[in-house]
Amino acid sequence: MNVTPIVRDYMDKSFITFTPDTEVYKAIEIMLDSRITGAAVLDEKERLVGVISEKDCLRTLVHDAYSTLPSGKVAEFMTKDVITIQPDLDIFTVAEKFLEYKFRRLLVVENDRLVGQITRRDLLRVILKLHKKK
Repeated sequence: MNVTPIVRDYMDKSFITFTPDTEVYKAIEIMLDSRITGAAVLDEKERLVGVISEKDCLRTLVHDAYSTLPSGKVAEFMTKDVITIQPDLDIFTVAEKFLEYKFRRLLVVENDRLVGQITRRDLLRVILKLHKKK
């Protein structure tokens, strides 16, 4: 019997998050040091309120048009309209979402709480694992 792989089985359950009040340059430093391209932003009740990505951080360069780099909080630069998925979603549907959107990661939410994330690279590992089982 073939069991369809689901997100819960392959998602990363340990990840870096920021608060909206984190200084954007601190977030950039942490992302560079951790070799990640983005992270979830959680409020004081640990609810997902956005995502900060490399692309979002590049806005700091154009925000003040070359004169001086602005200081600011993650909240000023993050993407607030976040697409999330459920942990019991099958990985084939997730692959379709990655093809539809340009995101590198999708955040996994259950009962209004962030429980994980899954990346394109995670799905590539699933593909390879499925191929080797043949």
